[in-house]
Amino acid sequence: MPGISIIGLQWGDEAKGKLVDLLTEGQDFVVRYQGGANAGHTVVVGDQVYKLHHIPSGIIHEGVVNIVAPGVVIHPQTILREIDSLTQRNLQLVGRLLLSDRAHVVMPWHLLEDQLWHSASPGEDNIGTTLRGIGPCYRDKVGRSHAVRLGDMLREDFSEQLEQIAKVKQVVLKAMPGGDAVELDTKSIIRESLEYAERLRPFVTDTTSLLLDAVEAGKKVLFEGAQGSLLDIDHGTFPFVTSSNSSGVGISAGSGVAAKWVGNVIGVAKAYSTRVGGGPFPTELDNELGNRIRIKGKEFGTTTGRPRRCGWFDAFAVRYTRRLSGADSIALMMLDVLSELDEIQICTGYNYRGRPLQGFPSQADVLREVEPVYETLPGWGTEITGVTEWEDLPTNAQRYVRRIEQLIGGRIEFVSVGPDRRQTIIMNRSSEVRELAGT
Repeated sequence: MPGISIIGLQWGDEAKGKLVDLLTEGQDFVVRYQGGANAGHTVVVGDQVYKLHHIPSGIIHEGVVNIVAPGVVIHPQTILREIDSLTQRNLQLVGRLLLSDRAHVVMPWHLLEDQLWHSASPGEDNIGTTLRGIGPCYRDKVGRSHAVRLGDMLREDFSEQLEQIAKVKQVVLKAMPGGDAVELDTKSIIRESLEYAERLRPFVTDTTSLLLDAVEAGKKVLFEGAQGSLLDIDHGTFPFVTSSNSSGVGISAGSGVAAKWVGNVIGVAKAYSTRVGGGPFPTELDNELGNRIRIKGKEFGTTTGRPRRCGWFDAFAVRYTRRLSGADSIALMMLDVLSELDEIQICTGYNYRGRPLQGFPSQADVLREVEPVYETLPGWGTEITGVTEWEDLPTNAQRYVRRIEQLIGGRIEFVSVGPDRRQTIIMNRSSEVRELAGT
């Protein structure tokens, strides 16, 4: 089967961008199929750092076509800034970056709705939005009547469509808490949107038909997930989730490619846990140790710059998401961040009101109350960023990796020991994986 998918197994920020970059060599297409500008993927190649939000991480590789599929919601200003930035770095994008005409567009009123709802939901009730208008855009997508798709922007009657929607949105915004003073400048919105449309026109096409032709012709396609499986709208820690299916179940819906064409799902997890924004986090280290991990791992959001909450690896949660996403193999990222610790804990299960839970809870209030069950392993006390082979890792680092593998029930095929693509250990057991990684 031609398809490979990279899926985050935690609350996002698992360093998926690095793995996508590593596996893009030899692929024909890289596809972003869900999420929006709330995703932040960082790719490090030598002394070059690329921070991407909309555009797939495979854009760094010449000869690979990068597709933003229908399941993504696109903020025109953000993607145009990315296009300009990559063009200035001498990357050829025309013909290599394709945007679905079915993808929905984040409009100025979506950002205003996001901000007003955020201000009206303080404290623990705040779901941790990035304020990028993602949720309101998906809401309009499902509501249909006031949605804008990228293909609409290229139609002759686009101005009339925007004018009609803006009238309704003005009423909606004024009715929202704190929206009394909000005034939409409809003329400016229309003018700017038409300018964005002309700049994006060379990239817009029917990506669904293109991908269906590609997989039937045996082309190699890599699907790049955004956020993480624990943020999945249906299967994550609801309501503290994103607005799309960020687990493996969203691949087909977002891309338009049937599941039978996705032959290899690679789950990505950090060697510890992080979370941004609100929501329960059973293994959180809200103390000096958590801050040490945050600083060592440079755990600050690519999109927002917000400090990430840090904690121990949660094998109970990752076992759930590995099964949910159908991950055949696992990439364990950022193992080097734990190198200075004398002891490392792994969460092996949850107790709820004195009894062990058999499955990952569906209710956020239950997850907030659980007591994690920990197993303690010795640290390895030495830097590993220069290690390139599994056999050269310290024994205790190997034990830690093997124990995670046992607890989550999946094969660990990649171990990352630094941000550069070369700082990745490819396990010896799978020649297929070594071939994927070009080694």
